[in-house]
Amino acid sequence: MSMEEYEIGLSYTIVKMEQQNTNSKEGVEVLQQVPFEDEKLGKGQFTSKIYHLQRALHLPALSQCMRTLGVHFQRAEQCPLFSKCSLTIDTVIRPDNGCSENVHNSTSEQLAAREIEIIDIASISRDYWSKVIVAPNVDLTTFKSQRTERGPLLKGWMDSCVPVMTTYKLVIMDAPIWGLGERLEDCIIAGERALFLACHRLCFAWIDEWYGMTMEQIREMERQTDMLLKKTLKKPVKAGSKHEGNRKTLKDEIVAVGRCT
Repeated sequence: MSMEEYEIGLSYTIVKMEQQNTNSKEGVEVLQQVPFEDEKLGKGQFTSKIYHLQRALHLPALSQCMRTLGVHFQRAEQCPLFSKCSLTIDTVIRPDNGCSENVHNSTSEQLAAREIEIIDIASISRDYWSKVIVAPNVDLTTFKSQRTERGPLLKGWMDSCVPVMTTYKLVIMDAPIWGLGERLEDCIIAGERALFLACHRLCFAWIDEWYGMTMEQIREMERQTDMLLKKTLKKPVKAGSKHEGNRKTLKDEIVAVGRCT
């Protein structure tokens, strides 16, 4: 897809994944979404969210909703359990097939410590984190879009697809904890890799739902989703059919807003 399509598609994917991972006890609550303009970053949207978590196991599933949009941005998070730990993800998006070098303008010291990994959204991952993340399992090697006729993504697709774009992510995890830091760093980075794969895989798999939408439609979808998610979080629902019914209603309303005729 093109960079312009990616902005629409990823926004749609984030909204849909948020509603799929929100119920009466845990999920995403949006506090603020406002446009902004920065001299360095350009135009974008500032988003403030609270992630209500009942179980630590759900953290990876909800973290996938934190994908911030923009041609160049930086996100820094503090781990609530380990105040000394930090996670920084610096993202640059380019209209190429992954051939750009040092898009983050890293120093020679950073380049020496950096490990490069190519994440192919058509690849199949069976590691622990991929199993933990709550996301639909799709096979892009057999998927074909009805609206765009794009796909399936067969071997070598990155060198032949037009349009094509790449998201370059520089993930820096710092856990200065004696005896635990290195293992924690490896664990978090592996989790982020699985999140990148799941989110972007679904972005392409749902292309027939968001293709043709405008950014104005996406913003309206986000506003309506925010209201529905807040209602879902604050309304107590007992386990059973009522809970499932509420989730179905939420999903149907959001998808209806997202579809473009």
